Amino acid sequence: MRILLVDDEAELTDPLSQLLAREGYQIDVAGDGPAGIALALQSPYDLLILDWMLPHLGGVQLCQQLRARGQGMPVLFLTAKDTVDDRVAGLDAGADDYLVKPFELRELLARVRALLRRSGLEGGAIASRLRVADLELDSDNQVAYRQGRTIDLSDKEARLLGYFMRHPGQLLTHQEIQTQLWPEEEKPSSNVLAALVRLLRRKIEAPGEASLIHTVYGKGYRFGD
Repeated sequence: MRILLVDDEAELTDPLSQLLAREGYQIDVAGDGPAGIALALQSPYDLLILDWMLPHLGGVQLCQQLRARGQGMPVLFLTAKDTVDDRVAGLDAGADDYLVKPFELRELLARVRALLRRSGLEGGAIASRLRVADLELDSDNQVAYRQGRTIDLSDKEARLLGYFMRHPGQLLTHQEIQTQLWPEEEKPSSNVLAALVRLLRRKIEAPGEASLIHTVYGKGYRFGD
């Protein structure tokens, strides 16, 4: 699932984008209103997280313009404004939810999950079932299926496989994968990641089956047949 975060405060966007990435979301960040509109119109997003106060084009105007152009993705406003009039203005502009700064990151994650559930993208088949080639992953139950085999996975293996399967054909760097799987304070050595990939390969690539995890030497991995 893809989330667009539009906010000009790096002290917020950096930790927030890392947190959302660790939760399995693909994050793009824009630092002002025009850049946010350009990204939103260029690619499909499942959720827009939008700051109220933005350079060059405010969040309310940005939301109004996207709605006028038929963009229907859920919108979550982040703002220091907390009056009833401000809330009404944001909702009238087309926002779906409203979170007042400062906020706890766990509350933001709960709002994100709730908005995606409402749009049918979280907690259902789209979120928990992934399929690439002849491999299927049930991430909720940490089980994969291939060629009639049931493959039990550890939590880290399931998260790694899910990350691969959400980005088929893309080069995923060692750093990107480590950010996805381990909090900043727990990042392992590259040897730990390599060992995890080897274990996952053994489980999902039985003799005679096509390789799905491809090493891009010195850079990372690419997933697909």
